[in-house]
Order: sequence, then C-alpha cells, then structure tokens
Amino acid sequence: MSRFVWVVPALLSIACSRPSASEKSVRVTIPRGASVSTVTDSLTARGVIGSARWFRLYTKLVGYERTIQAGVYDFPTRATSSEVLRMLVAGRTAQDRLVVPEGLMLEEIAALAQSQLGIPEQDFVTAAHDSGLVERVGAREPTLEGYLYPNTYHASVGASALDVVRQMVSEFEARWQPEWDARLDTLQMTRDQAITLASIIEGEAQHPVDLRYVSSVYHNRLSRGMRLEADPTVIYALGTRRRLFERDYRTPSRYNTYLIDGLPPHAIAQPSAATIEAALYPRASDFLFFVAGPGGRHVFSRTYREHIAAIRRIRDR
Repeated sequence: MSRFVWVVPALLSIACSRPSASEKSVRVTIPRGASVSTVTDSLTARGVIGSARWFRLYTKLVGYERTIQAGVYDFPTRATSSEVLRMLVAGRTAQDRLVVPEGLMLEEIAALAQSQLGIPEQDFVTAAHDSGLVERVGAREPTLEGYLYPNTYHASVGASALDVVRQMVSEFEARWQPEWDARLDTLQMTRDQAITLASIIEGEAQHPVDLRYVSSVYHNRLSRGMRLEADPTVIYALGTRRRLFERDYRTPSRYNTYLIDGLPPHAIAQPSAATIEAALYPRASDFLFFVAGPGGRHVFSRTYREHIAAIRRIRDR
C-alpha cells in the first residue's frame, strides 16, 4: 500500500477537526438511515468538526460512508475527525448509568430507571414481566422479581426498558455459579425457590457475617414446618417501606409469611450473589429465632423463651 493512502487521510483528519472548546463533550444524535451529508452537517453545526466538506471527503476516502451507526453520541471536544469517525463506525454511543443497590423491590428499581435513565416506570415494570425472560430464568410466577441483579449498569442513551432488563438478567445469569445447581438438588429446592429465600435473607441481614445464620434460621423453620414470619415479606405485602405496626402483621397477602406456610410465590427483592450463596449454604445451627440488636447485628436464639429474653435485653439497653 502506498504512503499516500496513509498520509492523506491523516492530513484530512487534521484539516477537518474543529477548534478546541471549553466543554468536555458534545452530544449529537445521529438518526437511523441518515446520509453522510446529514451526519456531517450535524457534526459541523454542533462544533464537533471544523469542515463538513473535508470530513465527507475523509469518510469517502477511508471507505466508511455506509458503516456509520445511528444513536446518541458524546464526542470529546478535542477529538480528531478520525476519532469521531471511529466512534460512529463502532457505534460507541453515549451511555447513562443505572445504580441498583441490593434488596430493592421491582417498583423501586423502576423508579431508579426513570430518574437515572429516563425510562418510564410502567415501561420498566412491563419489561420485567417479559414472558420470554421469565421462562428463561425458570421463575414460578410471571415476574423477574429476584433476577434483576443489583449492580451498576451502563446503558446506551435511549435504551428501552427491555434492553436494560435483559442486561440485568444476563448479569444474574453470569453471577450464578454452576456448582449451585448441584446444591439445589441436595436441598431439594428449585432455583426460583432459592432466589425467593435469598431475597428474604437480603431484606433481613444488614451485616455479611449474619447472612448464613439468618439463612440457617429460615432453613430450620422450613424443615420443621414453622412459618418464616419474616418482616420483609410484610413490607412487600404492604408495597411500601415503613415501620411495621402490630396490625400490619395481619395484612392478608400471599406474601405475608406470618400468615402463609412456606415461601411466598416469588422473590420479594433482588439478592446479591453473596446472599444467594448464603441461602444455599446456611450455617449449621439449631437457631429458630433472631432479633436485630444494636448496629443492625442480630441476636440468635434456639427457643422462643430465649428469643423473648433477647428482645428484652435489647430494649433495656
């Protein structure tokens, strides 16, 4: 290949670069099906490049006329035209960030998606009931509650609710360990049941050291036919986070484990991998009760009498 082919594009790239600006980046939307001329005019109008004519010539010369991808882009103000073109060809579109902490309910994540990504809450909730994804994860109920893995996500500007939900489900699947499938057989549980249990543990344990002990309490109660009596399930039944009162524990709901036997129909929040592992590998114990102590740490008891005594000690402090 002659030296001309390499030198001329480089010179054109410099020639059509726009002047430096004080802004860190410039956002430009490239419509689907836009011609090179339309793209070039947009880039010139926004100050991304300095010369529309030279950019069109440079694009033609390097053979990228038909490979520019649509989308929303954030172009660095000091980018050369070759860098701008590489971004357009590679489809390196602008991204927004979605931060999802552990233990959130679906509706709470939907609110975050709206505030952080601009996705309407109802669109996100609808996407989280996508039948194909529900079938893919093996959920017992038509919801992805429990499978929207808590993490920090980067989504292209303008991404749909379903795009984001797919990304979260894929992250869940990536976090699931192959050896956990064998553990499910040992426990005689389905994955969906394990995720449901993990979501309850996530709502109870504030400290990592308590995870496996809280898990042991619930496993012990399940094996003895005792109700779980888990406060997070009451909160889920109410649909809002607030201090619980005595009347709340009598709220009729198929999620209220003070009133139903066994696990609720599906997860009540999104558990982390550490909590899922705790649900699968509880600490060996004969604990049947626990109560939150100072600083959120739990006090565990074997009998109801011990449990009541622990509550009194905590209240007297």
